[in-house]
Amino acid sequence: MSLLFQPIQLGSLHLKNRIIIAPMCQYSASEQGESSYWHEQQWANYALSGAGLCIVEATAVQPEGRISYADLGLWNDLQRAQIKALLVKVKSLSPMPIGVQLAHAGRKASTDKPWDGKGQFSPEQTHGWQTVSASDLPFNSSDSAPHALTSAEIDELIADFADSAVRAVDAGFDLIEVHAAHGYLLHQFLSPLSNLRSDEYGGSLENRIRLTLQVVQAIKNVVPEGYPVGVRISASDWMNEQGGWDIDSSIGLSKALEQLGVAYIHVSSGGLHPEQDIKIGANYQVPFAEAIKRNVSIPVIAVGLITEAQQAEDILIQGQADAIGLARAMLYDPRWPWHAAASLGAEIEISPQYLRCQPHGLKALFKAF
Repeated sequence: MSLLFQPIQLGSLHLKNRIIIAPMCQYSASEQGESSYWHEQQWANYALSGAGLCIVEATAVQPEGRISYADLGLWNDLQRAQIKALLVKVKSLSPMPIGVQLAHAGRKASTDKPWDGKGQFSPEQTHGWQTVSASDLPFNSSDSAPHALTSAEIDELIADFADSAVRAVDAGFDLIEVHAAHGYLLHQFLSPLSNLRSDEYGGSLENRIRLTLQVVQAIKNVVPEGYPVGVRISASDWMNEQGGWDIDSSIGLSKALEQLGVAYIHVSSGGLHPEQDIKIGANYQVPFAEAIKRNVSIPVIAVGLITEAQQAEDILIQGQADAIGLARAMLYDPRWPWHAAASLGAEIEISPQYLRCQPHGLKALFKAF
């Protein structure tokens, strides 16, 4: 019996299998942060994939929290209403749960779409604005310096995360993931390489994790009892010699998040510093997930160049993680879960419209929703 196709609970949310579509920015929203037809077709594609859960792209809680001017937002009620209408359509296709990743890009905001390649815009340029961070250190030396958030602005940020969480629940999302990874704002507070503050948000590990914990608590205070809230983290800056955020710090953060009642930890890495030294290869981030899993009792999601069905299965068999996050592999092969089930001898639930495409010789592969 394949472990990849066994059910799992993320808090109160039941998933039919352990394949998670990880958040992937689409850079396809309007300049007002509103969803587009691209999101409609893309989310529908996710819903028909057979995965156990989809977490849609990083969605900004403030206008200046967008990575680019074409990022999705949930900072106002029009955005919420449009997403709500979109989710009604998508959920008519499939019972797959859909979550949202709430985010703020901090100093890595105000950028161009990646395929247009202009990098970060200055506040004076079209599509640009003043970025913010824990301290006034830019990501790249050529970037504009971010504004270091004041205590009052931090309070406003926390409130905006909570307000966006209320909108996410009302829109129909089944789960919220807090984005504290990849060098974005919460990660900028976590890492000593980007956080040089001397107040209650800087210095010690306890102080540097404070904002992430406060954001999670603020969200949990406003969502329904038992509603699943998870957190994505970068387990390492890949800058150990320079004193960056590392796996020991991530274990400490994960334990604190578990005490707050988060539903899971989604373990990625990197993104904080342009000089990071990442040793990329198959499963390159899985050891981070394994280390965290040894120290918490909540589910841990592993990611990082996991592309093959048996590779994913082996991670679960070896107890390195509880679920598998796929991003680029799902864009490349939107039916990856179907092919994984065929490879592992498992059964997968799909839309009945697709039953007749079951391959010859695999008569126990498909089951209708």
